[in-house]
Amino acid sequence: MAEQRISLTRTISAKPERIFNLLADPGRHALVDGSGTVLSARSGGPERLSLGSTFGMSMRLGLSYRITNTVVEFRENELIAWRHAGGHRWRWELRDNGDGTTDVTETFDWSTSRAPKALEFARIPQRNLRAIKASLRRLEAVMTA
Repeated sequence: MAEQRISLTRTISAKPERIFNLLADPGRHALVDGSGTVLSARSGGPERLSLGSTFGMSMRLGLSYRITNTVVEFRENELIAWRHAGGHRWRWELRDNGDGTTDVTETFDWSTSRAPKALEFARIPQRNLRAIKASLRRLEAVMTA
């Protein structure tokens, strides 16, 4: 069986702490979303994520909808990942290069999805690969602005 995750890495001129603070703030996720589907964080969620946090997002993919995510992996300034009811995960890993830059890896992991074959049939992984490229570019633009 083929691996059911896709990842891309980009070196960004910012320290991991600064990048992580953005990723741990659901209110800022729309700034870096390369898919164009994340509109905003819903009110009532945490301002800063931690392991086990749940947070809601207002989304749009053709139609508007809402989704609730749960943080399932968390290491301060190194790793954050969340999943929603569909089971698949978005994961961000940060590696400090020691020179003011950080290698940022974003991963879409559908190995934990409730319907991995349906995602593959709908070509979601390929679409998400394009979105990851755009997200990493947007993250870099925000960090270097």
